[in-house]
Amino acid sequence: MKIGKFELKNNLILAPMAGVTDLAFRSICIDAGADYAVSEMVSAKALTYGNKKTFDLLQVAPNEKIKVLQLFGSEKESFAKALKIKEVQAFDIIDINMGCPTPKIVNNGAGSDLMRDMDRAREIIETCVANTNQPVTVKFRAGWNEESINAVEFAKMCEKAGAAAICVHARTREQFYSGVSDWNLVKLVKESVSIPVIASGDVVDKESYDKIKETTHCDAVMIGRGALGNPQIFSEVRGEKFALSTYEQVVKHIEILRGYYSDYLILKHMRKHFLWYLKSYRNSKSVKVEIVSISTIEKALQRLKKFFDEGV
Repeated sequence: MKIGKFELKNNLILAPMAGVTDLAFRSICIDAGADYAVSEMVSAKALTYGNKKTFDLLQVAPNEKIKVLQLFGSEKESFAKALKIKEVQAFDIIDINMGCPTPKIVNNGAGSDLMRDMDRAREIIETCVANTNQPVTVKFRAGWNEESINAVEFAKMCEKAGAAAICVHARTREQFYSGVSDWNLVKLVKESVSIPVIASGDVVDKESYDKIKETTHCDAVMIGRGALGNPQIFSEVRGEKFALSTYEQVVKHIEILRGYYSDYLILKHMRKHFLWYLKSYRNSKSVKVEIVSISTIEKALQRLKKFFDEGV
């Protein structure tokens, strides 16, 4: 599959996840087989204000050969201004978030709220296409709720507005992440447009990966929550074994972050990642309780090594 001039080898993508897909996690997932990993979603408006925390989200890892930035917002003017920023222009693909269901995003007219205002969504896409040389992609949902499922219509609009590819998470905004993703809806979207369609939702192992491919005939698969604490899923769906053990993944995650942030910030950030890395291990309840209150990274690594080596 190609997006603009960028060719994907494995047709596998790490989904953007706020507070999760830091540059270290993205780097590990790429090593495991993801063609690219989308940044955490970044506010177009905050970029135009020069917000430092927002600009920190623009850091990329050395192995990100295809650099993808996801922007969100509700005003086309903010997107136009953000796309003129040199740090934004350094990215290879611009992805527009039109699927985030969280209230603080939706209540400001961004994310999945844009699926209720197709004219405004179209204007944002057209504005982005007109203000960048990078391919523009769009990620969206099935619709707002069960009574307003409009993914097929929305996909056609995205293509007409100039999107180079689209990604469909086939849950409604009302569902958030409950229930199941409607892969048959992704199939209908795929049949309705000629641009590449990326399927997302409920891919947690090779079996679900094979099934979403068979059901939707999608061009690529985006994996999100299935990769939490489990970057090797990108190797597994390709029938390969990832070279790094879970403990080695944790060590690498921290080592990369240490090139950018203080140990204090890293420890705060990594606590949720520690729990995800431990989630598939039996008898991990006690170490989970301990790890979230440990005061230094060194102590956290020592405790994790003991668990992975001895199972206690």
